[in-house]
Formats: sequence, structure tokens, C-alpha cells
Amino acid sequence: MGKAGQKSLLLGIHSVDSALSRSAKQIGSITIAEECRNPRVRALEDRARELGIRVLTESRAVMDRRSEGQRHQDVIADFNAENIYAEKDLDSLLESISGTALILVLDGVQDPHNLGACLRTADAAGAGLVIMTKDRSVGLTPVTRRSASGAAEILPILFATNLARVLRRLKEKGVWLAGATDRAEQSLYELDLTGPLALVVGSEGKGMRRLTTELCDYHIRIPMLGTVNSLNVSVATAVCLFEIVRQRGNS
Repeated sequence: MGKAGQKSLLLGIHSVDSALSRSAKQIGSITIAEECRNPRVRALEDRARELGIRVLTESRAVMDRRSEGQRHQDVIADFNAENIYAEKDLDSLLESISGTALILVLDGVQDPHNLGACLRTADAAGAGLVIMTKDRSVGLTPVTRRSASGAAEILPILFATNLARVLRRLKEKGVWLAGATDRAEQSLYELDLTGPLALVVGSEGKGMRRLTTELCDYHIRIPMLGTVNSLNVSVATAVCLFEIVRQRGNS
């Protein structure tokens, strides 16, 4: 199903450590800065060698260029992602989800830190699949992957060319669509969220697109008691996902 061998970079100690622990077979090589004296990085080097992963050294300046100036903490891994899917894989992905389906749909999240945080929360909440738009999302950049703290290498992630088509297929397969929007009349806490469910959230600022909103079976909002009228998209996603977890009685 997955696009095996889709290459990307993992930057920093935590990202590389998570990949070594959870998806070492997908690491092609690890590069360590020649100037590195950090014992945590050297420990990663030892683990990689024990796992039979090729370890290279480069100057810090070269690594800075490879990472396009992003913080890499003297360690970069070349990662061959095998958890990335296309629309044709949707049915088989749904069949592979154990228990009651929980899916996160991201309609155009643009900030890599927000996207990474959403993926991290989805993994923590036990989501079986994340769906995002192929053209309107920031994508799985090195910053996104670092912010996701390993979740971007583990979660099944489907990139939708036509999100509306994917949403309609989810409905055909018995998955309800709950769209999070501050314009909804129903509170998140008033609905039964225990059935097969896809939580749909929109982009920063604009929220869900019109057709995405129309396709949702119902709309939910997070009650706001202060003076602000909305939350950061990754915070709102976390609140919604863990209310679903609470209702389902998952520990």
C-alpha cells in the first residue's frame, strides 16, 4: 500500500532516537557532525551501528546546508518513509484499523509546527489514520517531523488529491464526519463521539473549506469561557481528540 522508499530527512536527537526505536528498518543512513562532542548523539551513533545502519560524518556547515538552516543538533537521518499512502489505499487502510475507527482529517494545515503537533496528538490518542490534503498542506517537512516527535514516521498518513472524494468514501464505509469549527452550535461535550469517527479540522485562520464543511455529518465547537474566540489548530485538535478518547473509555 505505502509508497516505500519516499525519502525525507529526520533532524535532531529526538527525531532520530524515535526512528531508531520505532522504525529503524526505514533509516537508510545517519550522519553525525565531525565536530560533535555531544554524548547523546554519540549514543545514537552506537545504536545505529549495532542495528547495522550506515553512519557517515560531515562538517557541521554541510549539515546546515542539508537541513536548510533548521536545527539538527549534529545528527541527521535519511529516512525511507513507508507509512505514506494515496487515495487508492483508503479502503485497505480502513480495514486495517483495529477496534472503532478514529481518524484525523486535516484540511490544509499550513504551519509545520502545528502539523507536527497534530500528528503527535493523533498518535497519542490512538488514531488509526491521518488524512491530509496533498496540495494545500505544508507537508511532512523536516520541521514537521521534528515537531511530531516520531509520530510522522509511525502513523499511517494518506495524502488526498481530492479531499471531498475521500470524505464521501469515508461516509460510505460507515465513518461519521465531525467538523470542528467555532461557528458550530453544538458543543463538543454534547455529542456522542463513541462510534466510527473522523475528526475534521481546517487550516489556521480560514478553517475548513466550504465543501469540506458541507460534507461533515455534524459540526462541533469547543466552549470558550474567556475573551478569545478560538484556539490554535493543534490545541483544538488535542482537546477534541482526547474528548473522544474520554468518551470511549480508553486508558
